Amino acid sequence: QVQLVESGGGLVQTGGSLRLSCAASGRAFSTMAWFRQVPGKERNFVAAFSWNSGTYYVDSVKGRFTISRDNAKNTVYLRMNSLKPEDTAVYYCAAAQQGIPIPTMMGQYDYWGQGTQVTVSS
Repeated sequence: QVQLVESGGGLVQTGGSLRLSCAASGRAFSTMAWFRQVPGKERNFVAAFSWNSGTYYVDSVKGRFTISRDNAKNTVYLRMNSLKPEDTAVYYCAAAQQGIPIPTMMGQYDYWGQGTQVTVSS
């Protein structure tokens, strides 16, 4: 059975940093990614790491967020620096078999984590 377990969310001040982790069990995936969602709005793509295609980021986090993977641990990380209040959201880990091209739509992902809250205070 596949499970994605996230950790690392919390409360941080503007300009601060957090690192999210997502450990996958049950199988390996070509692509692992992070999405985020605020109440009342759709879940949006943030970043992805594909063994086939590399990394990809939404424009609003480029230069501030870094996605990485540890193959031995089957874990994906999201290092978030220079956090802004608009980064406040529930962050979800996702996994997909598709590797080329990097999937950026919710429907392209096969498995999801439970979500972890990130709150950035001004």
